Amino acid sequence: MKKGRKIWVVTVIAISLFVGCTKDSVKNENIFQLAYKDGIVYENSMENVLIEEEAAILSKSPGAVSLMLKAKASGTLVKKNEYSMIDYSNVSDGYIMVKYMESTTKKIKAQVTGPSGVVYTYNVTPKKYEVFPLSDGKGTYKTTIYQNISKSSYLEVLSLSFPVMLIDEYAPFLMPNQYVNYKENSQVVKKADSLTKGVTKPFVKVKKIYHYVVNNFTYDNKKAKSVKSGYLPNLDSVLKEKKGICFDYAAVMTAMLRSQGIPTKLVVGYSKNAYHAWISVYINDSGWIDGIIYFDGKTWKLMDPTYASSGKSSKAILKYIGDGSNYKAKYLY
Repeated sequence: MKKGRKIWVVTVIAISLFVGCTKDSVKNENIFQLAYKDGIVYENSMENVLIEEEAAILSKSPGAVSLMLKAKASGTLVKKNEYSMIDYSNVSDGYIMVKYMESTTKKIKAQVTGPSGVVYTYNVTPKKYEVFPLSDGKGTYKTTIYQNISKSSYLEVLSLSFPVMLIDEYAPFLMPNQYVNYKENSQVVKKADSLTKGVTKPFVKVKKIYHYVVNNFTYDNKKAKSVKSGYLPNLDSVLKEKKGICFDYAAVMTAMLRSQGIPTKLVVGYSKNAYHAWISVYINDSGWIDGIIYFDGKTWKLMDPTYASSGKSSKAILKYIGDGSNYKAKYLY
């Protein structure tokens, strides 16, 4: 990550159909917490539901390639045992990499907790590196890997606390990660490059990518009804099919914008009392524009690609998504 690199940011919001991503209310929210006893980590059944349903809740609702940064397991700073490893060589660039090294059919999970105290819980695929962002910026983090031993009981496999000082404060939101998973040769990257060819102004890039998604994607009601817990978007498949759920809309746009060197947050939270995903972007002269993405040349307007696409950008829909008080962020990816 170079200190002098220019970066721009803008904000996008991806939400579901008119009823939102899900009907689950804020009252049903539970924070995943673990209790220790005899070296085993336990979670109560209510908390366990949250872990399993996090991604499913989202799913049930409605560049120049040279700019793209890539995660790598450098191996400079690693903590490991016979089962798993945590590579924290690149924390200054805003990410860590985790790998569970043995083949197993048991559920493997990782938690990342930063200075804000917000606990991020991820699924880990055995024998594969997973990339997790350090979304809280500078400060002390703790990462723990767990293996399921029975029902809702988990055994701590490996844990590490480490300090983070970012070279670039936007670093966590310029990289691919588990939730926004793309590579240099991904179709979403090539499409973003095609859409923004010859464009230098960041807000124009955002505008072109935003309008492409709004005008070409449709909400996938069938997928919303059938998607299972643990769902993560396959970005190239979503792009090819040109349809998806709120999580898909947000992840595709985040990948496109990041590949163009535009810091972008995939935000998970609430629209009123419904669970949603949306995007926040950064513009050089304006800073982070939380809950806002679209610039018409005169003013910033909050635009939600999923709502705008499904609602055909009606006045009622634009009025709703133009009111930032309707949205409350919980997680940043």
